[in-house]
Amino acid sequence: MFKKTMIAGLVAAALAPAVSIAADSPHTLTGNVGLYSQYIFRGLTQTNKDPALQGGMDYSHSSGFYAGLWGSNVSWLTDSPAATGYTSSSLELDFYGGFKGTITGDFGFDVGLLKYYYPGTHNTAVNAGTFKADTLELYGALTWKWLSAKYSHSIEKKTFGVNNSEGSYYFDLTANFPATDKLTLIAHYGITKFKGTSNLCGANTPNDRCASYDDWKVGASYALPQGFTVGGFFTGTDMSQAQKTNYTNAANAGSRFLGKDTFTMFVSKSF
Repeated sequence: MFKKTMIAGLVAAALAPAVSIAADSPHTLTGNVGLYSQYIFRGLTQTNKDPALQGGMDYSHSSGFYAGLWGSNVSWLTDSPAATGYTSSSLELDFYGGFKGTITGDFGFDVGLLKYYYPGTHNTAVNAGTFKADTLELYGALTWKWLSAKYSHSIEKKTFGVNNSEGSYYFDLTANFPATDKLTLIAHYGITKFKGTSNLCGANTPNDRCASYDDWKVGASYALPQGFTVGGFFTGTDMSQAQKTNYTNAANAGSRFLGKDTFTMFVSKSF
């Protein structure tokens, strides 16, 4: 029911007129909604290659402070319940807030806090040794025109369900190059590094051995009238065999590898 309510709200928001704020107001409220052929997060499909409806709302102040909420349907937690412990969970909600500003000229910065929340039923009685996927990250980024370098640091002991993984991090280097006033070229490289030890891939072994990996993305987006954007991108991952095994959905017919090279299409609207 909660998932259906969120989807209905996103659709209604996309069709509704934007919130009116006085031109001289220091406050800005914006929204977005998009339909994707699948949801890719750090190189991994979160919806088992099924479509995803996503959207959110953002508040910003002229001082540089901002806060927002974003959501998407997911399936990765219930696709492999024996591995994740989730008997029901079909939604990801992200809550974030931070501060951004200019250092000098075209150089800027962005610092903040982001909470990944996965509502649903996590049953440790049936699936012992599994942990909730909710994760809190502290992030900081440096920007220059269309380039950004971002570091996200987990301050949770159970990062995305991996036990004893406090201090795990993600490094994201992204370019959004404006080739024309409507066409934007996208390139990205990311490094996921898990810290600590657990029983994830053997008794008391480093999480890095089977959870860390690199990912990449190349694509493009094209701006249309009325705030619409269409686009597509290729994504993939670089993993060892142990890491591929960890990110393979064994419960799915054909044992689907979540980090397989793939193409995603989307249409989105800002308002």
